[in-house]
Amino acid sequence: MLPATSPRRVALLSLVFLPLMIAPPATAEPAAATGAPPSWTNPLVRHRADPWVLRHGDDYYFIATVPEYDRIELRRAPSLAALDAAPPAVIWRKHASGPASHHIWAPELHHLDGKWYVHFAAGRADDIWAIRMYVLECASPDPLAGPWIERGQIKTHLDSFSLDATTFEHRGARYLVWAQHDPEIGGNTCLFIARMDTPWSIVGRPARLSSPEHPWETVGFRVNEGPAVLVRHGRVWIAYSASATDANYCLGLLAADEHADLLDPRSWKKSPAPVLATDEAAGVFGPGHNSFTTLPDGRDVLVYHAREYRDIAGDPLANPDRHTRAAILGWSPAGEPVFSFGP
Repeated sequence: MLPATSPRRVALLSLVFLPLMIAPPATAEPAAATGAPPSWTNPLVRHRADPWVLRHGDDYYFIATVPEYDRIELRRAPSLAALDAAPPAVIWRKHASGPASHHIWAPELHHLDGKWYVHFAAGRADDIWAIRMYVLECASPDPLAGPWIERGQIKTHLDSFSLDATTFEHRGARYLVWAQHDPEIGGNTCLFIARMDTPWSIVGRPARLSSPEHPWETVGFRVNEGPAVLVRHGRVWIAYSASATDANYCLGLLAADEHADLLDPRSWKKSPAPVLATDEAAGVFGPGHNSFTTLPDGRDVLVYHAREYRDIAGDPLANPDRHTRAAILGWSPAGEPVFSFGP
């Protein structure tokens, strides 16, 4: 998420790729692709980047980066189509100084062990690129009403630029996946995974799953960020974003067998090409930083952000025109996800 004008980002350019391999995947069954046409139109929510949609009970919860980078808002609606008109509730604002006082980015909402949690990234007013990961907690049944308390920073094995934390449970274990700069490698950010012992802390040595390797991951900047996890058809999938945050931004994909050791980088295979990228004919530019949700009929939905035009004047991060979009996520007969831009 670093802009082109950031001297810190300009300095983080050289990166060595850690090769990734995977055991042969388990046989996947074809997934149903039928159902009523989507009820929404795109953009789903305008001027909201890094979208995260959680379906919980009968409602959809929406949280995303606001253009001012100064607060965290939360919306609730009975359908995806109703999210745009749903009134946002401000559940937290940046500090005046110190940690979490600048660049409030990419919040995610999770419901874990009966409580609500928001994972987000933030810098400092006195060092705006000192981005780190933080956690909020809410014990109330209604997360829009709060109250929310701060659980502090998620500490990793490195004290460096880190962001885009996401969490998931698999086979009785909880994991954290995030993007972080590794000074030993250089470049911008790689993807890491670790086991969690609480919703705000990890245990054990993190494993580096992916580093920018392919040309489409290194346009403008060498970036792997914005991971989103989906477990389907015998595999664990991690969609992630790559390259600069302009029209070069795109989605890549990692996959591991559901029975593999997810902390072993050799368990993961990377897509050789982006699974979603700029399409001028479709009017979608720089698709990225996605999340996954489901429809009441069980179909999977891809939620992501993109712009409606290619050329941006000035710093891409100062441009508010990244809009949230949604699309049905299809599945091939071999159990591979099929990405599209949506209606």
